[in-house]
This record gives sequence, C-alpha cells and structure tokens, in this order.
Amino acid sequence: MSQAELLMDKVQNGFVVERNDDMNDKYKKALKQTLTIVGDTELLSVPPLLTVYDEAPNLNYKITALAVIQDEIGHAHIAYRLLEELGEDVNELLYERPANRWKNPYAFDFKLNNWIELGVFNGLFDRAGYTLLGDAFENTSYGPWKRALVKVDKEELFHLRNGEIIMKAGMKKPETAKQVQKAVDWMFLMGLEFFGVADNLKSRSAQLDYRLKGSTNDELRQKWLSTAVPFCESIGVKVPAHYDEEKEKYVLDVPFPCKFDVENRKWLHDEPDSWDGVIERFKKRGPENKEFVYRIQKGAKEMEEMRKEEVS
Repeated sequence: MSQAELLMDKVQNGFVVERNDDMNDKYKKALKQTLTIVGDTELLSVPPLLTVYDEAPNLNYKITALAVIQDEIGHAHIAYRLLEELGEDVNELLYERPANRWKNPYAFDFKLNNWIELGVFNGLFDRAGYTLLGDAFENTSYGPWKRALVKVDKEELFHLRNGEIIMKAGMKKPETAKQVQKAVDWMFLMGLEFFGVADNLKSRSAQLDYRLKGSTNDELRQKWLSTAVPFCESIGVKVPAHYDEEKEKYVLDVPFPCKFDVENRKWLHDEPDSWDGVIERFKKRGPENKEFVYRIQKGAKEMEEMRKEEVS
C-alpha cells in the first residue's frame, strides 16, 4: 500500500490529522485548495453586504447586519490562519492576488439592489455555507479545522435565520414581497451553483478520499434544497423546484445549469448550459469582482505606496 493509500485508509477509519507531518502532499494540496475557497468565500461575502446594510429599516436590523459581516470576516481569518500554518504566504494571497484568481462564488460578484436582497443573500447563500461547512464540521479529518468550525457552524445558522426573518417580514407587504420574489428569481439557482459541478463530471475526489468533507456535490445540493424549498414555499415565494415523491428527492423545474443574462440578472430557462459553460462564466467573473477585491486590498496597497514615498 502506497503512502497516499495508507493515509486514505487511516482517515476513512477515523484518524484525525493534526500536524503537517501527518499529511502527504496530496492531502495538503486538497486541504489548501479547500481552505482557500472557504476563506475567499467568507471574505468576499462582505463587500456585497456592505452595499446595502445602511438601508436597514431600523437600528436592530443594522446591528444584526454588522454582526453578520463581522462573523464573516472572522470566519475568513480562521481559514487564512490555517493556511498560514500550512505554509502559505497569506499576505500575498490576500493583497497581491489578481481579482480574477479569487475563489469566491460567482454570486458574490454582484452588488445588492436593496435591503431585501441582503435578507435573501443570507437566507439562500448563507444556507449554502451552513450546508457545506456543516458537512465539513461533521466529517472533516483535519482536527484544527473541525474545532474551529464549532463556532462557525453556529454563526452560519444565525446568518441564515436572519435571512429568513427578513424574507418573512418582506412578504407581509406587496411592494417588498415583489422584491423578495425578484431576488429569489436570480439568487436561487446561484445558491445551487455553490456546490460545484455534477457528481458525474467531477474529476477530483481528494476531498472525499481524504475525508475533508463527507458528502458529494449533488448530495449537498439535495440537502440545501430540502430546507430552502420548503422555507420559500412556506412564506409564499415561488421557486423552480419541487419534491418528487416517486424519485424521493427534489427536482428542478428548469434546466440546470442554464445560461444567465448578467446585465439583467435573469436566468434564461429556455437556454440550457453545460457545466463547461458555467465554469467559463465563473472564470470571466461577475461585474463587481475587481471593485470588491480592490476594497479588500486597498489599505495594503495604499500603505505600500506610502512606504515607497518615504524611501524615495
């Protein structure tokens, strides 16, 4: 049995990886890739939230939104700190990486249009985060991350509940109910995209082989649907999915994936897409990608310019 196979066997039987010395190169590579995606996702969730948090209808809502933003920054800090312990240059990762090289979800490359969209953002996208990180919390073989996720798991649940509260309140008035539905219309399928390509197309299995997570992409998608669909239905929001009794799973009423009209934030349900097409859209990044990454990097770049001026 090779060293790679030996470690796979050990983690599949409950071995907890604690030190760099416990890892082989494949494990460390998969772990770094996973933590980079997690850190980037947490940190780049902040700029879109900041576009509308000051539109909160009262002080309590505003304080809650700021608490969510603070949590997301803290979650990102956890991921980047673990990456640093794995030998990554986090300063370079944060402040020198080009915007299009960040690994945050495509959905986070858009400004929010109104306060209601912040609620739907929490209700759908933080639900995806809760689903993904909850799976990692339950199953990951990497001990330092598992312990850190105790806190993260509870806070992600708080975020999605905040979204549900805002969505429920929005559905009580005709004007804001329209905003809820309009936001769900473009955010719902993006929530499904969080989980990555379909299982039959996934080429790398290291995350599952080394038990960095416990469920496949499609299994996680089903778990998200199992809470997102009933919640939306319970408050009167229409979604393009339903539970199929015969298949005993949630199915979509529209092609998935399908093409997306970026300018109008509208899914073209009559134009199915391939996952290759989706990945190509991801690589092009969304309209605010450069602006949002610039906000993260701005202070560091300004400090560097000041140092250069002092030296010269």
